[in-house]
Amino acid sequence: MRKNIYILSDAHLGSWAIDHARTQERRLVRFLDDIKDKAAAIYLLGDMFDFWYEYKYVVPKGYTRFLGKLSELTDMGVEVHFFTGNHDIWSFGYLEKECGVILHTKPITTEIYGKIFYLAHGDGLGDHDPKFNFIRRMFHNRTCQRLFSSLHPRWGVWFGLTWAKHSRMKRADGKEPPYQGEDKEALVLYTKQYMKTHPDIDYFIYGHRHIELDLMLSRKTRMMIIGDWIWQFTYVVFDGEHLFLEEYVEGESRL
Repeated sequence: MRKNIYILSDAHLGSWAIDHARTQERRLVRFLDDIKDKAAAIYLLGDMFDFWYEYKYVVPKGYTRFLGKLSELTDMGVEVHFFTGNHDIWSFGYLEKECGVILHTKPITTEIYGKIFYLAHGDGLGDHDPKFNFIRRMFHNRTCQRLFSSLHPRWGVWFGLTWAKHSRMKRADGKEPPYQGEDKEALVLYTKQYMKTHPDIDYFIYGHRHIELDLMLSRKTRMMIIGDWIWQFTYVVFDGEHLFLEEYVEGESRL
């Protein structure tokens, strides 16, 4: 019986900064295969690709195993919700039409088994860095997107993957900064503010930061940042009663 809800994010498939990219994709696909008979729905909270840009007649090469598994899941009747992140903003219909996913370009609030979830990638929420927000607005701008589409895919995809690699490698270890603490972490501050006008939400769940965080913000409200699928291989599972943040270990995990 398919009952469980699974949530994961930030695989950054195809990254030129990740040495184990092929084994990483295989592990993700094995995880999806392991849960296919248990999952009622799967939520992918963004940045599943390190760079994804759909031209009118062309999509980036690669990801064949992952895209095939998404198609298999949706053909089986599993709901697959795909959130755009800050690396894979540019989805214009291919993933929905060819793979059957449900696309989300903004945070959503949804009821699952009687609990209210706020689900988002997390970029731009509570982050007041002017440089990041300028780039984010530019990436989302329709005129800029049309101009980028005029580039030949050979150069457009090369540019996107190179930019993404530089963004990751400018940090000494290629990893995100550690948890900043409850009084400084942007997503925690954003969530606390949002709770004031939305006290009915039970769970806030984010990706983006590549850290694991499980925080009770009130007697009712719980917040999670759910790691990544580069180094941590973490996911959330909700069975309608209990919600856990787990790590996928092949051959050992109880899914």
